[in-house]
Amino acid sequence: MARGATLYRVHLELSHVDRGVYAERSLSLAQHPSETLARALVRLLAYGLRYADGLEFGRGVSATDEPDLWTRAGDGRAIEWIEVGQPEMKKLVKAARHAERATLFAFGEGCWRWRKAELEPLENPPANLSVAFIDDAFVNALAAEAERQLRWSLTVAEGVIYLSTGEQSHETTPSIWLGDPLA
Repeated sequence: MARGATLYRVHLELSHVDRGVYAERSLSLAQHPSETLARALVRLLAYGLRYADGLEFGRGVSATDEPDLWTRAGDGRAIEWIEVGQPEMKKLVKAARHAERATLFAFGEGCWRWRKAELEPLENPPANLSVAFIDDAFVNALAAEAERQLRWSLTVAEGVIYLSTGEQSHETTPSIWLGDPLA
């Protein structure tokens, strides 16, 4: 029998000072059986960093035709397409053509090789494409203390991410590789 998704109950308090977005949300985060906890948590972080009314998680890693998160218009068009990890640049460029905005939060082992192989050779990147690298130590610290009930207080100010998980406080400044993913 196939193993099902692991569900995390999340309470997220968001203060994105740079964008003037303040919200409090309770939601469920489903970790696909083939997905690492770190990746699931970066999806949750991306949710907080790009939060807007209507932002929702995609169907998961097995749905290759959908992003990790997105905001859609009433007619189904993608307004914002958000990926995490190290996808093929071809997929991101296609997303940028079809959405008003495409954003990648890159992380994980081999990310610098991915940048050299996928991002740097890109000539004339779409103006609506943004890429930021999230530090592995930050992601690993979140994964090390994650429990099935998550309570995150996320603040973004002047490009710095401050995240309190109740017991611990973490801070990181993403490396901006293209565009402005936090704006």
